[in-house]
Amino acid sequence: MLGMLFNEKECKELDYVLRKELDEMLLDLSDQRLDQNIRHAIANRYKTVFRMYARFAPQKELSKYAWGNYSSQFKH
Repeated sequence: MLGMLFNEKECKELDYVLRKELDEMLLDLSDQRLDQNIRHAIANRYKTVFRMYARFAPQKELSKYAWGNYSSQFKH
């Protein structure tokens, strides 16, 4: 395991970057034109980024990105 220290500004920036990345992946997953293998790769990456975000996000914010809210919409 690797540990990192961030100041308040860096934490806010990391929060923003991870949320935007999750939003982009959700948008990509909703694109029916994408190949099944690509969608599967995006879904796996989504889970990894979500776990990173879950380490410091408030529960209220975290629930917006919970995979259970979206997984029924997408075929894996």
